[in-house]
Amino acid sequence: MGNRAVITIKDVHRPKEDWASLYLHWNGGRDFVEPILKVAKLYGIRCNADPNYGIARLCQLIGNTLGGTLSLGVGPYKSLDTENWDNGTYIIDNWEIVEREYFDGQEQAHYDADNTIKEIRAINDKIFNYKEDNVSEIHVFR
Repeated sequence: MGNRAVITIKDVHRPKEDWASLYLHWNGGRDFVEPILKVAKLYGIRCNADPNYGIARLCQLIGNTLGGTLSLGVGPYKSLDTENWDNGTYIIDNWEIVEREYFDGQEQAHYDADNTIKEIRAINDKIFNYKEDNVSEIHVFR
């Protein structure tokens, strides 16, 4: 049992089955995924310009945040559990969710967006060499 999701970066230069993707076994709800994407964007991590790099750095950001040694995987879209039926697949463009597949359930509302962003940043600002302390400019809008 998990709270799975796949995050994939939309890449107009490749067929969908080859898109750079990340499998997340835990914390796959939109209430965690959206804040982590906001922080990736805040840090200026490349997304569509270099999807493989973007997924690798997103994996680092999530791994730092969650800790441990399990629960993350990377690979092409076709090799991951995209039809996991927990939270489905998030298709992202410039760190924004632009489409969602294989999800028709109720959104999880366990995490507060602003607090989640603060927690992510508390762990990762120093690692990603980000110096701004003003999180009031970052808000998750639905």
